Amino acid sequence: MKSVPTFCIGVLTLSDKGAQGLRVDESGKLIRAMVAGLGEVTHYEVIPDEAAEITRTLIEWSDVARLNLILTTGGTGLSPRDVTPQATLQVVDYEIPGMAEAMRMQSLFKTPHAMLSRAVVGVRQSTMIINLPGSPKAVRENLEVVLPALAHAMAKLAGDPSDCGV
Repeated sequence: MKSVPTFCIGVLTLSDKGAQGLRVDESGKLIRAMVAGLGEVTHYEVIPDEAAEITRTLIEWSDVARLNLILTTGGTGLSPRDVTPQATLQVVDYEIPGMAEAMRMQSLFKTPHAMLSRAVVGVRQSTMIINLPGSPKAVRENLEVVLPALAHAMAKLAGDPSDCGV
C-alpha cells in the first residue's frame, strides 16, 4: 500500500476582533480538524486584518518555515478591512484559479453571495496558499471542495515526478 505523505500546515486567521481576544476563532479550529488527515498544523496564529502583517506572515511561513500549505480564514469579502486577497496576491508566484473558481462555484449552490468572494489560491515557492471565508459554515463548504485535491497538489509542489493521471 502506498503511504500518504505528511505535510506541514499553517492556519492563519484574519480577524481584528479575534486578534483583540474579543472573538473565539471557530473557523481556525474547524480548519485544523478538517486537514488533520493531510498532516500536522505546525503554525497557527490570529492576526488583525492588516495587509502588511498578513504578507509578512505568509512570507515567513513559506520561506522560513517551509510549510507545504497555508490556509487563511477571513478577509475575503468586500468590506474595507477585507485585504486578505490583496495581501496574498502580493506574495504568490502564481495563482491556481481552478481551486478558487471551484470553491465559488460550489458555494453558489448555497448562496448568491458566493459571487462576492475574492478568495485567492496560489503558490509561493513550494507552499500552497488558500484563502477561505471567515465563517465556520463557509469554511467547511469551501474546504470540502478542494480537500480531495490537496494531497496530490502538495506532492506535486514538493517535486513528485509521477504522472498526474487519475
